[in-house]
Amino acid sequence: MAADTTLIILGASGDLTSRLLLPALGQLLTREPGRSVRLHGAGMEDWTDDHWRDTVRASFATMGAEEAFEKVAETTYSQVDITRAADLQKLLDAAEGRPALYFAVPPAVAEKACVALADVTIPEGTVLALEKPFGTDEASAHALNQQVAKLVPEDQVFRIDHFLGRSTVLNLLGVRFANRLIESVWSADDIASVTVDFPEKLGLEGRAGYYDRAGALVDMIQSHLLQVMAFVTMEPPSSLDQLDLRDATSAVLRATHVWGDDPVKSSRRARYTEGTIGDRHFTSYADEPGVEASRQTETLAEMTVEVRTARWEGVPIVLRSGKALGPDAGDPAVTVTFKPVRHLPHGFIGESDPTVMTFSLGPDTMSLGLNVNGADDPLELERVTLGADLGEGGLKAYGEVLSGILDGDAMLAVRGDAAEQCWRIVQPVIDAWRADEVPLDEYPAGTAGPASWGL
Repeated sequence: MAADTTLIILGASGDLTSRLLLPALGQLLTREPGRSVRLHGAGMEDWTDDHWRDTVRASFATMGAEEAFEKVAETTYSQVDITRAADLQKLLDAAEGRPALYFAVPPAVAEKACVALADVTIPEGTVLALEKPFGTDEASAHALNQQVAKLVPEDQVFRIDHFLGRSTVLNLLGVRFANRLIESVWSADDIASVTVDFPEKLGLEGRAGYYDRAGALVDMIQSHLLQVMAFVTMEPPSSLDQLDLRDATSAVLRATHVWGDDPVKSSRRARYTEGTIGDRHFTSYADEPGVEASRQTETLAEMTVEVRTARWEGVPIVLRSGKALGPDAGDPAVTVTFKPVRHLPHGFIGESDPTVMTFSLGPDTMSLGLNVNGADDPLELERVTLGADLGEGGLKAYGEVLSGILDGDAMLAVRGDAAEQCWRIVQPVIDAWRADEVPLDEYPAGTAGPASWGL
């Protein structure tokens, strides 16, 4: 285990901390009882230590990690303004062992805090963990990277993408690289298309302040799905060491461009109108509290990209995500569709669709759709699906994230150049949408999307 670390959660009184970070920490400490960590909460709210401890205890309980609370029972809380250097200095001075600052705050606040840290004496080995989105465009991401680089080395910067903590992403690497049958056909020679799709049944959920300025393209495709795509399409790294793995994913992102360099033809956007999912009624997005309809913020985004390398050139890769989508939208998944066979002998009848491999992004499963001979007539082809349950992994996504932070292993963190590349890739689409060159379609909540999309 790594040396003792003090995990300092900035924004400790916020939703991210109580709903995701603390439960994940409780699960991690339960799973790894030998791990030693100190915990300190810091936020704007005027909380007492007892109030903070009650929050930690309740969050641990949601994961059945009540016993693990004893490991952090002495945790304390500070009311601070993290955009002030003096307040940050006090937090770091009080830390035991290596400090890990987790910025569970809005990106704009995190950026101000990073500026303030320039006037702080930062202990050696300090880790900075920053939630995405990282910047608001390529230029701002570059500027933030330059600011952070003045504070600590790159391998101590964890740009958090909890999607990379999903066991599915790691399972995908195992299936792809540990099976010669699959690795040998993992290229444009045999693959026709790839889709990374993340439909959500949830709506705005009170997040208008952030979401109405971001939309599905920035919130999901720029922030998460491009990183998942990079794992699907990267060249085989020599090892899973953070340096080799992040070199491989960054190289793929540098080679990724909008399909045909045409953001108008290669992207679609829509937002949900009134509808129902199960027993839940959804108000039209434009009428949600805090939404400015004139912004034309999309709740469903799709763009097609191409990785211009010898392995992937010519393969369309569709990235899509949306909110308030019904069961017909399917489950979050990476779908790899292979090319048809070059020749099907005359005489076969029935289905002969291409082979399809699907990695479900929760629950974690893998399936392979194949054509086989029918039971009644051996000349009639039937479709069968072979499936495997890959399991959920030992830790939830944020548990994997926290494990990496506490161990100083940045394998599942986003490197600075990769964060900038994700903005570069989506910027042509953002520009086209802002210029209103792509229509904003509509779809009733609870459907699979606009009827015209044919989803």
